[in-house]
Amino acid sequence: MTWIDDLAVRADATLTDYVAAYYHSAAGDGSCAREGIEDWASMRLRPSVLRDSTHLRTEVDLLGTRVSSPIVVAPMAQQVAARPEGEVLTARGAAAQGALLGVSTNTGVSFTDIDAEGAPWWYQVYVAKDRSITQRLVERAVAAGARALVLTVDTTALTVENAEIDPRYWVDEKLKFRTGNLSPAEVEAAGAGLGMALDLTPDTIGWLAEISGVPVLAKGVLTARDARRCVDAGAEAVIVSTHGGRRLGNSVTSAYALPEVVAEVGGEVEVHVDSGIRSGQHAVAALAMGARAVHVGRPVMWGLAADGAEGVANVLARYRLELETTIRQMGLASVLDLFPVDVVKRR
Repeated sequence: MTWIDDLAVRADATLTDYVAAYYHSAAGDGSCAREGIEDWASMRLRPSVLRDSTHLRTEVDLLGTRVSSPIVVAPMAQQVAARPEGEVLTARGAAAQGALLGVSTNTGVSFTDIDAEGAPWWYQVYVAKDRSITQRLVERAVAAGARALVLTVDTTALTVENAEIDPRYWVDEKLKFRTGNLSPAEVEAAGAGLGMALDLTPDTIGWLAEISGVPVLAKGVLTARDARRCVDAGAEAVIVSTHGGRRLGNSVTSAYALPEVVAEVGGEVEVHVDSGIRSGQHAVAALAMGARAVHVGRPVMWGLAADGAEGVANVLARYRLELETTIRQMGLASVLDLFPVDVVKRR
């Protein structure tokens, strides 16, 4: 077992069985989720020699925000099921490590409480059928301190997996749809308008940029053609993502898709990646392939469930230590010294 496998076991022991199953769940038969991890594990690095690596640097700028390393906490819904304080504890753990985090539309805690922990954060947007609700949430997030918006661009497929979730999940009072950023009266008045919109177009990117005044990232991009459409529509970064295999059961993996997206738009905008990155070594491979940052989801959630804010900090620290060790072993001095020639896929 890896340390993450062990952490998942400890986390599962603290959770009700159906919540644990939700955190592990994947689309279809789980092929994309499994292969996502396997593809990163198949990458092999090419070390350099006779390079001065005395002073190691892992700091990077992500859309103008300086962070301690390119390891970012991915936005994840239902963190209150892991710990009642949810993203407040996640933000506390991220702040302790100088990391940035994403905050889901479906967070159950308030934006101001998250921001008070001191970690820089981006607001992940599921566009609602009633656009006025989304605008209200975006404006509140930005007013509270969100530095960018992460638009999930592939929401249609995300609804499919929910049919397989244990029905107890939906009747647990802690897990019903909730938000710490709309009043009960606003939720009641919105009704069906809270559902996710299925009619998104590239124009949605420009609309979000206009109403927020902050950069917009497009998350869920797996092809060069869609990366181009998003960037041409105003996205300042794209995130190559299968949502941890929760988008389409037999989808290509993020490791497979990353090179073509980097080739298409990497010279113009930041390209980030997530899904299946289970170690600092995997992160180094992704950075060498052209990613500016890697986003980590389930391991952080398991750290939160098992050990609260300290667990989140420990997960991020472990990833960073593995990343630093790998960079040193490659004979390099900075994450910015990584290039595509430094990584190959094992045959």
